[in-house]
Amino acid sequence: MVKIVKIGIDPGCSGAVVILKNGRPTTWFRMPTMQIGKQTRVNASALAFMMPLEGEDVCAYVEQVSAMPGQGVSSMFSFGHACGVVQGVLGALQIPVTMVTPQSWKKRAGLINSVKDASRTKAIQTWPEWRDLDKIGAGQAYADAAFIALYGDSV
Repeated sequence: MVKIVKIGIDPGCSGAVVILKNGRPTTWFRMPTMQIGKQTRVNASALAFMMPLEGEDVCAYVEQVSAMPGQGVSSMFSFGHACGVVQGVLGALQIPVTMVTPQSWKKRAGLINSVKDASRTKAIQTWPEWRDLDKIGAGQAYADAAFIALYGDSV
């Protein structure tokens, strides 16, 4: 059986990466970060190292994000930097990338016009054995990344 590997990435320093094989989460981790002065940045070398995908037919789906009204210049720079590092790592690893808007993956997952924690709740219902979803902050990031990856099953 050919394994269909999809990586879902909720970018940003508080985001997560979830790897699905045949629609099941097999690997997940919070975005690796490091401190540079007072700033938190994505650790590119750690992110590349944590992608256990050698020899696999794989594609990545990354949430396409943009500036939000009221968000400060410093936080937007940090977020943009994180997204750029993620795309750079995927490019260096020669992993094909599809950018997915939040509206697209949420619509596909049935999460439009729902509360922020709805994706975690739906992920718990979809993968009840996945205990890391129980963690409020991390579980939310894992759920979002998993549904971003699952979006790839429909395109």
